[in-house]
Amino acid sequence: MKKRGSFALLDSLVRNGTRHIFGYPGGAILPIYDEVYKWEEKNLIKHILVRHEQGAVHAADGYARATSKVGVCFATSGPGATNLVTGIATAQMDSVPLVIITGQVGRPFIGTDAFQETDIFGITLPIVKHSYVIRDVTKIGHIISEAFFIARNGRPGPVLIDIPKDVGLEEFTNYQPIHQNNIINSKGFRFIYRSTINRLNQAIEYIEQASQPLLYVGGGVISADANNELTKLAEYYKIPVTTTLMGKGAFDENHDLSLGMLGMHGTAYANFSVSECDLLIAVGARFDDRVTGKLDEFAVNAQIIHLDIDPAEVGKNRTPHLSLIGDVKKILGELIKITKKRNLTTSDQTIAWRERIKKWQAVYPLIIPQTETKISPQKILKILNDLKPNAFFTTDVGQHQMWSAQFLKCQIRKWSSSAGLGTMGYGIPAAIGNQVAFPKKAVICITGDASIQMNIQELGTIAQYQLPVKIILLNNNWQGMVRQWQQSFYGERYSHSSMTKGMPNFVQLANAYGINSQQIISNEHLEKQLSQALETPGPCLIDCQIIKDENCYPMVAPGKSNAQMIGISKQNLNLQ
Repeated sequence: MKKRGSFALLDSLVRNGTRHIFGYPGGAILPIYDEVYKWEEKNLIKHILVRHEQGAVHAADGYARATSKVGVCFATSGPGATNLVTGIATAQMDSVPLVIITGQVGRPFIGTDAFQETDIFGITLPIVKHSYVIRDVTKIGHIISEAFFIARNGRPGPVLIDIPKDVGLEEFTNYQPIHQNNIINSKGFRFIYRSTINRLNQAIEYIEQASQPLLYVGGGVISADANNELTKLAEYYKIPVTTTLMGKGAFDENHDLSLGMLGMHGTAYANFSVSECDLLIAVGARFDDRVTGKLDEFAVNAQIIHLDIDPAEVGKNRTPHLSLIGDVKKILGELIKITKKRNLTTSDQTIAWRERIKKWQAVYPLIIPQTETKISPQKILKILNDLKPNAFFTTDVGQHQMWSAQFLKCQIRKWSSSAGLGTMGYGIPAAIGNQVAFPKKAVICITGDASIQMNIQELGTIAQYQLPVKIILLNNNWQGMVRQWQQSFYGERYSHSSMTKGMPNFVQLANAYGINSQQIISNEHLEKQLSQALETPGPCLIDCQIIKDENCYPMVAPGKSNAQMIGISKQNLNLQ
């Protein structure tokens, strides 16, 4: 029986586990959308119509982060495809597995500057893990399975597949579906990196000899589903744990050993700890500038062990004393096995270190400003954390993102935020992806008045599918982080950071989309109002009028070490 290329595509997607697609149709991809219609009728797949292609890729990204599955999105050729670029770069920087399908003009028209022709393969080459242009319809099944395998295995990332219009329409015989499990042993797929038993034993010796060790944990632990192994290692040796923005949720933030996030807006005690530790164990983390501060003074007193699946990250910014390359889950598991086999005792090895950190935690806590009338953003986030401790949280980028990272104690895979690229407009579409993946779970998007306007049209998607996303808008009428930097480092010259002029009435705007909305302007009934809003059936937007000039602290200024934070206040406590 003859099959069309579009059939082979949908069949391959479904066979590789796709149940949801986020996308926007257009001319070059219409043959594929015609096939989507048939598969939706059979309830084999669900397509979510976004309002902008950037929304599609961010939604697929949020879906992937929440589920550990590969997120899938569709866009047409030309502007449809180029609208994906920011979202693809976001996923690449944060190691999120995506398969992106773009339509392309027909094969005879490629290279002729045809209507809506763009070389999306070439444009995205630096920001994808791999990419394809399908010119042979018989190869669709194999390419789709390869793409899923590549996206998910090794260091995850986005894979782009460009499909000319006539390939989707072309009929062919002898279609053979291929699942990704059938290509694992294919030539070229080698994601296994082994750390020798000698290096593993050496790592244990480093840990045994350290009196002030620190685990520095990134998103690689979440990608590898290695949170249980991480916890076992931390608890066995009683090693404090600090995480990157991507690493939130990898370690229980309510745990006694948790220090929260480190870096530019990390906790004071996490930054002091990394400055004073004698052993830094980096697990699935990059040594990026927002974490390290002045690189020459980062963990300067420490020996460094670096565990990562990507050899390119090891030694890129900081040369470790010992590297362990491979799957983080397997490496941590092997370290635990060696520990148990050797029957090591660790009783009081880190007790003095942990007591010192406890004093830092007491003296330099995260501060919630106390005001009679004005609403502090930190207070809102503390209330949200108490009301919905099990919720999925997404954020946009700016001050609200950093406050969220400080005050929300998220569970694994319940935190979605653009870390590496810092993409404003990410929060709402990512929340859509979270909610589509878990329709009965609480999903809360934390955003700001500047960020929300980057992709506010996705309120239409939320309304169409009646997704019960709750949007907490921390509204200060500023590009908050830009204003803070202008205040601190640019002589209070607020060049184009005020959002007051042209600011929409967000309550009325949400209502125009048919979405419940309310505004909170004071502390008087703050907790009650937030609680009621969160329990509102269906979607809801809460416009919180926060302190206009509130800054996000602690803060490590550019060019300073992590120990040189500004905005921290020492508590007068009797710790004797």
